[in-house]
Amino acid sequence: MYTRKNWFTVVLLLCLGAGAKAQQSVQFSQYIFNGLSVNPAYAGYKDVMYLNATFRDQWSGYPGAPKTGMVSLDGPLKRPNRDANVGLGVQAMMDKLGPQSAISIYGSYSYRIRLDDEDTKRICFGIGVGATQYSLDGNQLEYLDSGDRIVPDGVAKETAPDARVGIYYYSPTFYFGVSALDLFSKFTSSGYKWRGYTYESIRRRQSVYLTAGYMYSLSEQVSLKPSVMFKSDFAGPAGLDLNLMMYIDNLLWIGGSYRTNVGVLTNKAITAATPVESTNAASAILEYYITSKYRIGYSYDMTLNKLAGMQSGSHEISIGILFNSKQYSTSNPRYF
Repeated sequence: MYTRKNWFTVVLLLCLGAGAKAQQSVQFSQYIFNGLSVNPAYAGYKDVMYLNATFRDQWSGYPGAPKTGMVSLDGPLKRPNRDANVGLGVQAMMDKLGPQSAISIYGSYSYRIRLDDEDTKRICFGIGVGATQYSLDGNQLEYLDSGDRIVPDGVAKETAPDARVGIYYYSPTFYFGVSALDLFSKFTSSGYKWRGYTYESIRRRQSVYLTAGYMYSLSEQVSLKPSVMFKSDFAGPAGLDLNLMMYIDNLLWIGGSYRTNVGVLTNKAITAATPVESTNAASAILEYYITSKYRIGYSYDMTLNKLAGMQSGSHEISIGILFNSKQYSTSNPRYF
């Protein structure tokens, strides 16, 4: 039998025992600067090789709270005297939640169809394939009775294949995307094997994302970019993100996001048994271009539900590098 290292771990394991085995895919507050994290059709959008790295410390100060890191690289497949109709991308992610962790890697392919002679509008069709290794570290648990064979005294692991698909349309001032992630989650094991025992685990489940945004010019130096993301796993409450960013002098993005839950595309039995507060979080977001090739971003999330008094918010930092980049032309900018 085990006792707690922290009560968050106990809550987590109680959820596992109750059969709460799924969650929506990991989401970053700064996904608005790297659409590859939610849509494989985004690969190659910037028309140059783009490296992005993000680290998120969620619910800072809360024992066992999630910590997530991601690195992605994408760009167009360019060939002499031919349009770059193919975009390729790779993404690696590490997500840790109490004694559980998940390490994922995906490869993405996007076919990008030109819709005008100036090459300012395209519709892209993407697919991603990869795998996720889920693990449960029994060494992070403390025991009342040592030597209990039911509780892992090492790391139990399970690897599951994964796939994702998406469509992405963009013009110089508008974008729209729809994607589906974790397509194989229904067909893979939901637990770990250890000495003949099976341990239920929290796993990502199939989720659908709808994204859209618009760039509105206020002056030569200032523009506004409102955007929205809707996401649902068709079980718990669907999520809705409302974002508003201001772009200043081609150097600085500043703005925020409001995240809430909406009662559509949900499993009524689940939401009735486990009511969820509609208000989730608000974010302040900042991104600065050090040069035309290098950018750095930071966001701070404030939780607005009952968890607010138990932690000190969520911090997220990102860096981006554009390789072989000449600043985007005014006729074909990359705002998304």
